[in-house]
Amino acid sequence: MASFPEVMHRAFFRTLSLLSPEGQRLVLGGYFDWRHRVPDPWRLATDGDERDKHRAMLERLPVRPYRRIIDVGCSEGVFTGALARAYPEAEIVGVDVSERALARARQRVPGDGRVRFVRGDILSHRAEPGFDLVCCSETLYYLGRHERLRLASTRLRALLGPGGVLVAVHPWPEAARLHRYLDVQGSLVRLAERVCTATPRPFAITVYGARTA
Repeated sequence: MASFPEVMHRAFFRTLSLLSPEGQRLVLGGYFDWRHRVPDPWRLATDGDERDKHRAMLERLPVRPYRRIIDVGCSEGVFTGALARAYPEAEIVGVDVSERALARARQRVPGDGRVRFVRGDILSHRAEPGFDLVCCSETLYYLGRHERLRLASTRLRALLGPGGVLVAVHPWPEAARLHRYLDVQGSLVRLAERVCTATPRPFAITVYGARTA
């Protein structure tokens, strides 16, 4: 069961989703720039549970070459860096709404030309399609209402190329509601799900594949 602070946190972001998508983007950008006034506000780079979650995400991915990868809601690039190490031949794009977070991501991940970071949000960012792997972790619950979650899920699906893989990771049991919007995308098929409860903050890793026909 969610704690009272978590309930209030979610209520705040549901209220933001009453704004236009552009208005919501601007407020979220300001909010996350404020959260990133200090480095790594969620301790993604130092917390053992977060490292274990990133490891579990990589382990659940189907074994195949991934040439083009996008990390949606990449924050300061901690998981983006893990992707770069796991797939050294891949072109990788990290997207986040906070320019302050992206500035730190660019410092964290070597600028070797194959990893780049761009500012955008899933509701309005028009990234090119055709990715082999789309990652979306701890992001959807910031979008609030049904309409925005449905739009975000459609946008995530649109990023995939034929046969591409989408991995979504969110707190459990909230993930059951959030990932339902991906389940109803007719051109996605659920490949696997792992619910991890042996952690102070349980989470679910759900893997989808883009239908090829």
